[in-house]
Amino acid sequence: MRITNNGLLPVTTGSAVQPGTGNPQGSFAQILKDTLGEVNKLQLEAAQASTDLALGKVQDVSEVMIAAEKANIALQLTIQVRNKVIEAYQEVMRMQV
Repeated sequence: MRITNNGLLPVTTGSAVQPGTGNPQGSFAQILKDTLGEVNKLQLEAAQASTDLALGKVQDVSEVMIAAEKANIALQLTIQVRNKVIEAYQEVMRMQV
C-alpha cells in the first residue's frame, strides 16, 4: 500500500511489520518524530519565504503563498491526527474491563 500526500508528510509504503518476521520497520516514536520534523521544516520554509518577500528577495508572491499553504495544511493535518489519537485514547480509557 502506498499513501501519498503531495509532499506534505513522509510517504508510507507497505506495512509497519515485515511479513513473517514480526519485526517492525520503524518504531511509532521514530515515525512521529520524522513527521513532526517535516511539519516543522515546512513551517520554517514558509517563514523564510515570507521574510524573503518582505526583503524583496522574492518577486513571485505565489511561491510564498504556496509555501504558507503547505505549512498550514500540514499543521492542520497534524492537529487533526492528534485529536483523533486523543479521542481514541479516551475511548479506550472508558472501556469496562
